[in-house]
Parts: sequence; structure tokens; C-alpha cells
Amino acid sequence: MSHFITPRLCYHPEYGERVAFAAMTPGADDYGGDRSAFIGRNRSLAAPAAMEATRLSRRTGAGLDPCAVQRVTLELAPGEQRDIVCMLGQEASVPEARELVLRYRQDRSFEDAFDRTRAWWDELLGTVQVQTPEPAADLLINRWLQYQSLSCRIWGRSGFYQSGGAFGFRDQLQDVMAFLYARPELAAEQILLAASRQFSEGDVQHWWHEPAGAGIRSRISDDLLWLPYVVAQYVRTTGDLAILEAEVPFLNAPPLSDDQHEVFSVPQVSLERATLFEHCRRAVARGLTTGPHGLPLMGTGDWNDGMNLVGAGGKGESVWLAWFLCDILKGMAEISTLLKLPELARGYLEERSALVLRTEKAGWDGEWYLRGTFDDGTPLGSSSNSEARIDSLPQSWAWLSGAADRERAGKGLEAAWQHLVREDEGLVLLFEPPFDTSEPSPGYIKGYPPGVRENGGQYTHAALWMVMALAKKGEGDRAAQLLRVLNPIEHARDAQAAWLYGVEPYVVAADVYRLPGRIGQGGWSWYTGSAAWMYRAWIEEVLGLKVRGDELRMNPVIPAAWPGFSMSYRHGEAVYAIRVENPDGCQCGVAQVEMDGRRADGGVIKLERGLVKHQVVVRMGTRK
Repeated sequence: MSHFITPRLCYHPEYGERVAFAAMTPGADDYGGDRSAFIGRNRSLAAPAAMEATRLSRRTGAGLDPCAVQRVTLELAPGEQRDIVCMLGQEASVPEARELVLRYRQDRSFEDAFDRTRAWWDELLGTVQVQTPEPAADLLINRWLQYQSLSCRIWGRSGFYQSGGAFGFRDQLQDVMAFLYARPELAAEQILLAASRQFSEGDVQHWWHEPAGAGIRSRISDDLLWLPYVVAQYVRTTGDLAILEAEVPFLNAPPLSDDQHEVFSVPQVSLERATLFEHCRRAVARGLTTGPHGLPLMGTGDWNDGMNLVGAGGKGESVWLAWFLCDILKGMAEISTLLKLPELARGYLEERSALVLRTEKAGWDGEWYLRGTFDDGTPLGSSSNSEARIDSLPQSWAWLSGAADRERAGKGLEAAWQHLVREDEGLVLLFEPPFDTSEPSPGYIKGYPPGVRENGGQYTHAALWMVMALAKKGEGDRAAQLLRVLNPIEHARDAQAAWLYGVEPYVVAADVYRLPGRIGQGGWSWYTGSAAWMYRAWIEEVLGLKVRGDELRMNPVIPAAWPGFSMSYRHGEAVYAIRVENPDGCQCGVAQVEMDGRRADGGVIKLERGLVKHQVVVRMGTRK
């Protein structure tokens, strides 16, 4: 008899009729569904009782400590090898699950499916391929970063640290920016999906579950702004203006009352529809809040969800959000210009200029930018604080936005480097010192031990923004140095380092601890937006690939010691073999660009999609 296991969660309101399945090929001759029986009393998975028994429990059903155990018995001749295929899946019913299992037990069916899957991934990941002087970086850039982003973050939306399955409004929007070269249609789909989770008032669901759309409406202040930010990046990269005219419905639900910070509900889809551009306009209009100093309100979190009490009273402000809004207002002005709406564009730029002045006035602490202010006016991220004196976010985005005073922004980045980059520990901290006993309380972030996760540990997402800021500043040595620190492979060069790191060395971890006794231990691996940002930091800011519609530019910012690097970029069916030369040991600057032996005017390569291969040579140095 060949067994397979079909668990079902009968009480689930949306998936109660569906079944999961676990099966093997060759078929299992024994099974069990009771984890306690498999492990045994006072035993562990290191030596489970079932491994000493002649048969498994064959117990399944409700009320057990559930698991799925299957046994296959094989007889092997000396030197013989056999393959065992393990299948996990789901279907609408048990008969359909059985049909699927039997189909994949046929000769070569599984191998054929695997070959097709591998070919699909090879085609996707082959869009951009690089060869740099750092093989550990090449492994991540060429294969693992996009695989992590697509398989776990966009498709699975689940990991060992958070087995949720929900869409995060800001989460997948950020993730799809890493696919603007390889799969721009993936980004377009996510943009339109996110727009459909916006309320008519302009705010959005913080997260939601499909298919019913149950989710959270909150006062987190940055969620809604990622829609116009990502739309602007999509339009810049693809040149696709048609998406701006796509009509998308809004959600309809009662607004939050004054005493509510968030509400879980299943909102209705409104009869009101509007263009994607109008969705972006409403997001910006709703997000342009002002507090006592004229800065955007923190709300119940602005990116760092754990700072949920900084502005819960409606007066706390965010300096990071101000710089982020400056970037968004510039993007909205660009889009308005493309849509031939000059007055609207002018209005966005005027709003940006006014916000810059207010941020410089209220946000500068003397050596770096504040993180924000509490409801009672207490500064956050100030040299006067005993905890969280300096935060990387406003320093990075002061430069990334291009809005801040360059001298101040440079000082802020330098201060972040001096205070937050711990070269001896291999860490790039989010802020320091961590929260512990200070008042007022910033929120649930204080519940993490000092040095863990967002509370003063390394939060890789933010560390990558520092990388991108350094690269935009032209500091190739420092940008690449931080990317080396953030590379999980570098945390597992030997067995001792791998045991200390404690998580997978081939995917990015969201955080690395600075907790005494656990300094360097990783956490929250796989399910992190850091993978997409690391890909963009390498490809766009360090290696310098920039596609703008039908044009390609190269602006590498690399370590001075690199003699150069090579890159292959596929645009449609056209392949561009790019060789970057650095004969003078520069960190940045392009002296000349040639394609097929002819100099490219202004360093701009006109892209085509036909079946052709071009040779591009980029020589770094001072433009002549």
C-alpha cells in the first residue's frame, strides 16, 4: 500500500475545503501524524523514538501534536543509488490531490517539471549577470537575492519567523523594484494590487489577507507613500506612462475614530474608481501632514513599526519621513510633467522646497539629523538623548533624497559611519545606544532586549540605505565595505562563524544581534525586504546600471582597488556585454563609454529589443 497524508484546516473561513498533501515517490509504506509519538517521551529530534521502532504510529486526526511522517523502505545493492522524491502541495479536494500525486509518480514527470522550473529561473535570473572581484557578492547578485525576493517575499509571504501569508502594503511594493529590469510586469501587477487596497480618503491597509481582503487600517504614516514612490521609480525605469491611466477601485470602510490606532476589518470594494495617478495624488495629499515644527507626523510608526508610541498622540514628528516625502514630491513632479500638468508639477516642487526649509530648521541637531520628536516635544535621535542618540535613517535619506544641505548631509553620513558601523563586530547598527530605561517610551520596540532586532541591533534594510547613500556620494570603498559586512556568506567562512551566525548563509537576514553574548547572531532570515534592497544597492548604485526607458547609462561607484568588472544585461532579446575598466583606481566617475567600438554621446546607450549582441566598454575616470 502506498500512503500519502492530506491535512485540512476545516475551520478556516476561506480555505476550509482545501487540502494540503505530503507524498513520496516511491510510495510510503508507513506513516504517522503524531509528533509526540514520533519523538517519544523525554526524547528529541536528535534521537527520536520512531527511528528505533519497526513501525510508525499511523495516528492522524484532531487533538494531536500534528506532523507528517512517512517512511519509504528500499533495498540497495552495493554501490547502487536511488532517488526519493518528497512532494508537498495543496489542492481543492482529496480526489484532486490524489490525482496530482499519481501524475507526478509517473516516469520522468517530476524530473521534467524540475527541468522546466530550473529553466524558468535561469531565464529570469539571467537578465543581469555580473562578474566582480568578489565571488561571494557574485553568488548573491546572480542567483540568490532575486530568488529570495520572489519565492519567499512576493509569492510565499511566509518564513520560519513569520508564517503569515499576508500582503504588506509597503513590503511587496519595495520588493518588486528589484524586478524592474527582469520582470517589469511583476512590478506593474503589484502596483495595481496595492492601489486597490487604498481607502478613498487616501490611507491604505497596513497588511491584508486574500482572498477576502481582511486586514489592518492603521495610523502608520509611511505605508501609503510607498505607492507614489514605487510608481515614480517604475515610470522612470520602464517609460510606461499607460499604467498611470489604469483605473483602480478604492476600499470603503469607516474611518478610524480619534481613540483608535488601528482596526482589523474586511473593507468593501467601493464603487468609486480612479486612475493610478489619482491614487498617488490622494496618498501624497493624505501623507503631507504637519506637526508643531512643520514636519510630517510620525503617527503610530513611520517605517520602524516598533516606534508606535512616539507620535500616537498626534503630535510626534518624523525627520526621516520628511526626507522621504521630499523624494516622493520630486517624483510626483516628474510624473506630472510627463502628463503635461505643469501647474501640478510646480505645486509639488514648491511643497518640497518648503518642506526642505522646515526640516533643515527643525531637524538638524548640530552633527547629524534628528530621528524625530515625541508627542511632548522631546527630541529623538539627538546628542542630548541617553538612548537612541543617532539613527541611520535620516542620515541616509538626507543624502538619498537629494534635498538636504550637502555639507550637513555629508556630516550626518560621517557621523553615522563613526557611531553605527562596528567593523570589529561585523555590524551596521540601526541606531545607538539601544532603548532600555529612558522615557518617554517609544513603543513596543523597547520590549526587545537592547541590541536585538530594531532595538539597536543591525537592521539590514536600513543598513542598505546607508550603502546606497554612500554610493550616491561617490564613496565606493565604504559602500562595498558595508556590502561585504552585510553579505551572509561572509558570516559563515568557517564552522565557528557559521555556528555563531546561526541562520542560512545564502539568504539575507533581516537582523543581526548586538546582544551581549550573542553579538553577530542572525535572525528573521528569508522573509525580509533586505534581499531586494541589497540587489538594487549592488546593481544600481555600486555597479551603476541605470535603465531609463529605452536608454542605458553606467555610473559605477566601486572600490578603488577594483581593476573593473563585467556585466551582461538582456533587454528583450538583445544582450549588452558590458566591461567596466578602472585603470586609474577611481571610486567613481566615467571618462568614456563605447558601444561596438564607437563612442556613445553623453555616455548614453540606446537600447533595442531585437536579437542582437552589443559590446559596451566603460572606462572610469574624469570625463574628457
